[in-house]
Amino acid sequence: MRLLVVSQYFWPENFRINDLVAELVRRGHQVTVLTGEPNYPAGEIFSEYRSDKGAFASFAGAEVIRVPLRPRHKGNFNLALNYLSFVVSASLWGPLKLRGRRFDAMFVYQPSPVTVGIPAMLIKAIKRVPVAMWVLDLWPQSLSAVGVTQSSVILGLVDALVRVIYRSVDLILVQSRSFVAEISRQAGGAEKIAYFPSWSDDPGSEAPVEPATEVPASEGRFSIMFTGNVGDAQDFPAILDAAELLRDEPVRWLIVGDGRRSEWLADEIARRNMEDRILLLGRHPLDRMPSFLLHADAALVALRQEPAFAMTIPGKVQTYLAAGKPILAMIDGEGAEVVRMAGAGFAAPAGDAAALARAVRQMMAMPAEQRISMGRSGRDFARREFDRDTLVDRLESQLKQLVDSSGRRDGVAGT
Repeated sequence: MRLLVVSQYFWPENFRINDLVAELVRRGHQVTVLTGEPNYPAGEIFSEYRSDKGAFASFAGAEVIRVPLRPRHKGNFNLALNYLSFVVSASLWGPLKLRGRRFDAMFVYQPSPVTVGIPAMLIKAIKRVPVAMWVLDLWPQSLSAVGVTQSSVILGLVDALVRVIYRSVDLILVQSRSFVAEISRQAGGAEKIAYFPSWSDDPGSEAPVEPATEVPASEGRFSIMFTGNVGDAQDFPAILDAAELLRDEPVRWLIVGDGRRSEWLADEIARRNMEDRILLLGRHPLDRMPSFLLHADAALVALRQEPAFAMTIPGKVQTYLAAGKPILAMIDGEGAEVVRMAGAGFAAPAGDAAALARAVRQMMAMPAEQRISMGRSGRDFARREFDRDTLVDRLESQLKQLVDSSGRRDGVAGT
């Protein structure tokens, strides 16, 4: 199939869409990616991209077409401008850069923001191709959950936009079963909604991995590792409160990643005089995560206490499961249930620092063999429920059905 992928984020930014594109190309599909300039999560255009844009025009055999955008910088206002700039740029430049190209289907990657659907709608109208959209984040609920806005007027307008976008696409793929009821309301029914969870973003190489040299020796401490985005949703205030409760115990916290809250986190760690307990190791490529996780006695996932987040399965849950690491979760809803069903660790209620601290103590007190067994159970669960090959097989079948039902294979080229 000739596939167009529309995503505001793409390599060298670390998102699961990178892995999906590479796998689709490996399976023989012709893939073109329409995306923006890389600036996530630090909020500035990557220096390596600025110095040689041509080096980022292809990825794993897929052509990458980039449109300019305003970097995220810091603050909600700048973030809104970043979202808007991609909508305008992709809507104006996207059709021009794609002129004369034929596609059988379009795949839209939607973590945040949902506004990626606006240029996709325009391109659909021009190219007359069926569209599948992978929804990883609920809008407008996420806007209020992370404190962007509590205005009922703004949230109502965004909800109306979401309705238009979802009703214009042909297939909606949701990362969590809990999403179905809410998206059914917005999409006007559940007929075109299908469950399509994330898989591990660990490349999963069988080659031996050397421990990351950036991580200092543990000195007998129990190492808890968090990987990924350091943002508002991840509830670092509660994580720090749990660390405070364990200040006098042999525990250290390893943070691998960065994001909009990184500067605040560093300042807060210093204010609490916990630099020797909480280590900020910075952002690293996905293919290096196995080397960092080798240092972890347990892996941490947390989300703030919000109804929208309770319906989410954080992508790092699948990564931790596949890595065979016991999980300490401070989350509600479907994500917590996955951890429990997998027998892979302990789940404390979202925002409950005391409960997280108790879970840490409980896991520390376990024999090492029991923690290893937890990790093994998690890996087995991931292979059953979140196997990448099985999921991509399903996606291929769904996309082919869209193409066949639309009658567009080898059809009109479009403009």
